[in-house]
Amino acid sequence: MSDDHVAIQNLVARYALLVDTGDFAGVGDLLADATFIGANGDFTGRAEIAAMLDDTVIRYEDGTPRTQHATSNLAVEVGGDTAIARSYVTIFQALPDFPLQCIAAGRYRDTFARRNGDWRFVERRVTIHLVGDVSRHLKTALAGSGSGSSGTGPTVSP
Repeated sequence: MSDDHVAIQNLVARYALLVDTGDFAGVGDLLADATFIGANGDFTGRAEIAAMLDDTVIRYEDGTPRTQHATSNLAVEVGGDTAIARSYVTIFQALPDFPLQCIAAGRYRDTFARRNGDWRFVERRVTIHLVGDVSRHLKTALAGSGSGSSGTGPTVSP
């Protein structure tokens, strides 16, 4: 695997870690030069992306959303100073009164650019295909957020 592939894989993994630890400002920093596209709209840049997460995702006493984003089936295509990555995301959640379960599953389609020698997100497109019980995850219920939803679905802890 090339250094470029590893660098991009690490960006995808870092996103999951930042969301799961409740570091929404860190997600904003990671996507500072990017656009996040989900069912709730398009959000561009550090401030908009961090605010979107703050406005939609519940954080608990420990400061986290009590989730784990499992990213799999990562495929990366590098062409010069640009790259595309496609992956699956499965989001799990557990709370003392909410047993561990999958609350959503979908896909990421990411584009990257090499800037000053470093890979950066340019766009993250989130498509959620399967939605479970997101009542402990989202601050407000979204249209179409029932179990078995299809299409773009809600942006569930992007």
